Amino acid sequence: MDVRFITSAPDLRGRPEPVLPEFAFVGRSNCGKSSLINLFLGRRAMAKTSGKPGKTRLLNYFLVDDAFYLVDLPGYGFAKVGRDMREGWGRLMRSYLFAHDRPLAVFLLLDVRRTPSAEDREMAAWLTEAGHPVALAITKIDKVGTTRREARYRDIVTSLALPPETPFFPTSATERTGAAGMREWVAALLEAADDDGRTSSGSR
Repeated sequence: MDVRFITSAPDLRGRPEPVLPEFAFVGRSNCGKSSLINLFLGRRAMAKTSGKPGKTRLLNYFLVDDAFYLVDLPGYGFAKVGRDMREGWGRLMRSYLFAHDRPLAVFLLLDVRRTPSAEDREMAAWLTEAGHPVALAITKIDKVGTTRREARYRDIVTSLALPPETPFFPTSATERTGAAGMREWVAALLEAADDDGRTSSGSR
């Protein structure tokens, strides 16, 4: 993949041009988002990892193969920030997710070891309401035994009350697994968008 960091935007006015499909990564702080983004992109440190939850507080844009933007969204659920910052995060996230002026699909990340929190369920509800394509990326599967994984996947999917056809991808940045399926999902959505564009152009 050819990957370039483009910008960190504090709000929607800072989104880059040209308009391209956007694939956003969102999840609870400390769910392994930066590590999974680096695995997805095939880079060691494109997205900055940190031991301090809540470090990402902007919309971080990466241009991939001149075809789409990967957008690293702020993590949620971090405890050591004030009420004003949490409310500002909520406004930013809702404005981003409910804007329909750009093509958008979202990976919702969840740690396989954790029962989905109230914030996870709220995010899943926002994504359902916004109506964008959504896939689950279940992270850190190397942290649980193989015999427990299927049960954990079922529990997570059930807890979030997402449509049963929602795709999910078990991933491990440590074992370097799961990113290939995520890339295939992205490629399929891009191909479908191209087909729709060709059909629309041909019908004029």
